[in-house]
Amino acid sequence: MRKTILCLLCAAGPLSAGAQASDSDLEARLDSLEKQWEIELNTLVVTGTRTPKMLKNSPILTRVISENDIRKTDATNISDLLQTELPGIEFSYSMNQQVSLNMQGFGGNSVLFLVDGERLAGETLDNVDYNRLNLNNVGRIEIVKGGASSLYGSNAVGGVVNIISRDDMQPWHVNVNARYGAHNEQRYGLTAAFNAGRVSSSTTAQYNHIDSYDMKHSGDYNRFYGGYNVNIRERLTVRATDRLKLIARAGYYFRQRNAQESSRDRYRDFSGGVRGIYTFSEADNLELSYGFDQYDKSDYLTLTSSDVRKYSNVQNSGRAIYNHTFAGKHILTLGGDVMRDYLRTYQFTDGGHRSQTTADGFAQFDMNFTDMFNIIAGARYDYFSEAGMKHLSSRLSMMYKLGKVALRGSYSGGFRAPTLKEMYMDFDMAGIFMIYGNPDLKPETSHNFQLSAEYTRRLLNFNVGAFCNLVDDRITTAWSQALNGQLYTNIDRVNIAGVDANLSWRLACGAGVRLSYMYTHEHVRKGQPYVSSTRPHTATARFDYSRKWKNYGLSVALNGRFLSRATVDEYTSLTDYAETERVTYPAYTMWRLNMTHSVWRGINITMAVDNLFNYVPKYYYNNSPTTNGTTFSMGVSVDIDEFFNKRK
Repeated sequence: MRKTILCLLCAAGPLSAGAQASDSDLEARLDSLEKQWEIELNTLVVTGTRTPKMLKNSPILTRVISENDIRKTDATNISDLLQTELPGIEFSYSMNQQVSLNMQGFGGNSVLFLVDGERLAGETLDNVDYNRLNLNNVGRIEIVKGGASSLYGSNAVGGVVNIISRDDMQPWHVNVNARYGAHNEQRYGLTAAFNAGRVSSSTTAQYNHIDSYDMKHSGDYNRFYGGYNVNIRERLTVRATDRLKLIARAGYYFRQRNAQESSRDRYRDFSGGVRGIYTFSEADNLELSYGFDQYDKSDYLTLTSSDVRKYSNVQNSGRAIYNHTFAGKHILTLGGDVMRDYLRTYQFTDGGHRSQTTADGFAQFDMNFTDMFNIIAGARYDYFSEAGMKHLSSRLSMMYKLGKVALRGSYSGGFRAPTLKEMYMDFDMAGIFMIYGNPDLKPETSHNFQLSAEYTRRLLNFNVGAFCNLVDDRITTAWSQALNGQLYTNIDRVNIAGVDANLSWRLACGAGVRLSYMYTHEHVRKGQPYVSSTRPHTATARFDYSRKWKNYGLSVALNGRFLSRATVDEYTSLTDYAETERVTYPAYTMWRLNMTHSVWRGINITMAVDNLFNYVPKYYYNNSPTTNGTTFSMGVSVDIDEFFNKRK
C-alpha cells in the first residue's frame, strides 16, 4: 500500500520547483500526513457517550465534521454545511417558506440539535430556528444517527447533532471575516478570544443579510424571502482550582424575515447558563449545570412601527452528571435532568399559555474489556408532568477490532413525547380549517438497529453500514369528522431502513477525496394520513487540494451533492385519504467550487462559484433549491494575532 501511494505521488509530477522529489522526501511527507490522520482518528468525541472517547474507539458510530471541513465548504449556517457534507439530509420548505428538515426519514421534531450539549428553545412547524446555528468559531460538529433517547430523552428518536465551539489555546486570538455574494448576500464575523492561564474567554459575533428575489420559473413558491440576522455569543471559563472548572455562557440572537410588505417576521432569543466540573480524583468527577433559553416571535407592523409579540418559549433546566472509572478503563456514568418548559403562543385558545415539568435519570456503563473489544450499555427514565407520561429507553452498543477493521453493532430505543403544542393547539388556519391538539396522544417510540464495518489503513478510510428503524405511534395530523378539522393523532408503524457507505483517501501531494452515499427506504402503510418525501438515493462528494509555500498557500475544494428523484402520492383532499395525486420531485445535482488563497500572515481570500453547472429547476417544489443559476461570492478572513507571531 505504501509503495502504491509513493508511485501515485511520483506520477503526479515534481513536488518542488525544478527537481523531482526523492523517495526519502516522499516518505517524510507521507509520515507527516499519517500523523495528521492519526490525530483526527484520536479526536475526542462526547455526543455518543457524554464522556470523552476517541473517535476510532467509540462503539457508537459518530460522524465528525471538523473545523477544516467547515472551512472547505465556506458554509454560513448549519443547513448549508450538513447538506454539503452528509447524504440522507435535506432541508426543504413547508408552509410560508419555513425551513423543514428530513434526516433519514425523520423530521425536525425527531432530531435533537445541541450547542455545546445544550438544547434550543422554540420551534416553527416542528423545526428549531436553524439560522441560530451559525458556524463562526465552531471547532467541530458531531452527528449520531438513530435513536439516542437513552442519553438525551425526547426528540432524539432520529439522532443528535451537536455543535461544539472551538477551544482557543493560544494567549490571544482575533479573527475578522467578511463575504459578499449574489442577491446582496453579506456575511460579517468577529471572534475575539484570550487564554490567561486560569481564565479564558471567547466572544463571537456574526451578521448575515440577503435580499429577497424572484424565482426564474413558477412553482410552490415564486419568491425567496430575504432578511437579516445577528448572533452574539460569549463563553467564559475559569479554572478556580486544579480540581474545579467553571464555564459561563450567554447569547443573543435576532432575525428579521421580509415575508410581507405590511409586516416583518421577527425572532429573538436570549440564552445563558453556567456549568461546574469538579474532579475528585483521576477516577471521579461531577458536573453540575443550569441553563436558560427564551425564544420569542413577533410581528413588526411597518405602518405603525409597532412590534407585537405572539410567541414565547422559555426553558429553565438543571443537570447533574457523575462519572466513576473502575480499574482505569470501565466508566460508569450516572445523571439526571430537570426542565421547566413554558409556552405562550397565538396557536393556543385566546393566545394562552401552558407549561410542564420534565425530569429524567440515566445510567451508562462503558466496558473496555480489551483494546479490541468494547461494550456500552445504558438506560434512561423520563417523566413528563403535563402528559402524565413515563418512559424507559435503552441502548446496547459494541465494537470489535480485527486488525485494520472495526466492527460495530448497536440497538437503541427512541422516544418522543408529544409537545405542548401537539396536545393543546387550537388554531384557525386562515379561515380554511381548524387544527386541534390532542392531550391523549401516545409517545412516539422506535427500535433502531445498526451494523457497520470500518477499514482504516494509512491514508485510506472506508466504512459501510446498514440501519433499520421501526417507529410506532408517529404523531401527525389527520382529519376529524367529529371536529370538522385537523386533529393531532398517532398512526401505525413506519419502517425506515437503508445502507450508507463512506470513503476518504488522502495523498501526500496535497490531494484528497471524500465520497459518501446513502440509500433510504421509508415504508408507510397504505391509507395512513402521512406522506413520505424521503429521497431514496443521496450522495455527497468532495475533491480537494492544498499546498503551502513560504509566503503563500492554496486550497481548492470542489463539493457536490446528488439527490435522486422521489415519487410520492400527495393527498388532494383533507377529508379523504383515498384521494391522492402522484407527484415526482426531480433529481438534481449541485456543485460548489471554493478556492482559498493564504497571501500573508493570517490573511485568507476565498473565491467561490456556487451551482457550478447552472442548475435551474423547471418548477420550484418546496424541496427544490432556491437557485436561479450560477452565482459567485468572495470573502476575506484575517487572523490579526498572526501579524504579531514570529516566523521561524
